[in-house]
Amino acid sequence: MNPQVAAAVGARLRETRRVRALSVGALAARAGVGKGSLSEIENGVRNPTLSTLYALAGALGVPLATLLAERAGAEIASPGIVARLLDATRHADGTTVEVYLLHLDPGARHPSTAHGPGVVEHLLVTHGRVRAGPSGRETEAGPGETLTWESATTHAYRSLGDTPAEAVLTIRSPSRDDDQRE
Repeated sequence: MNPQVAAAVGARLRETRRVRALSVGALAARAGVGKGSLSEIENGVRNPTLSTLYALAGALGVPLATLLAERAGAEIASPGIVARLLDATRHADGTTVEVYLLHLDPGARHPSTAHGPGVVEHLLVTHGRVRAGPSGRETEAGPGETLTWESATTHAYRSLGDTPAEAVLTIRSPSRDDDQRE
């Protein structure tokens, strides 16, 4: 993550935490993140992983794109996976639609925490083979195939085979009452 994006992510994270009236310690505990790490992320001096940002977004009850400051092109990574935000749209009814380009290294597996009730993911595989979906119920897809699931439970993405996999991921989040405060 470049320094400008890291600073924007940190500022958005701090602003969202304050709107929710949470201390650094309270958010860190909710998200399972170290208090010092959270402080460094908020100050733009530490690059968070994809897993860490998802944990923070979940604890705050906001879509991941909110913490990425809706910056198209922002990339976030965890071991074996890179997600690039292509678009984020908040509709008048409060529904948020996020679109990401995912790159999974060969054999990589990325677990993801639950995103909340009513959140639906659509994964269009563009290259390679992927196994994805709710934990214990993952299904396989190849180029041109789509997987869809409600992500209110833990779920995972796994690249199959010895080549990288790429996919377009769309996440549709329903309006949440407290989203209007942002």
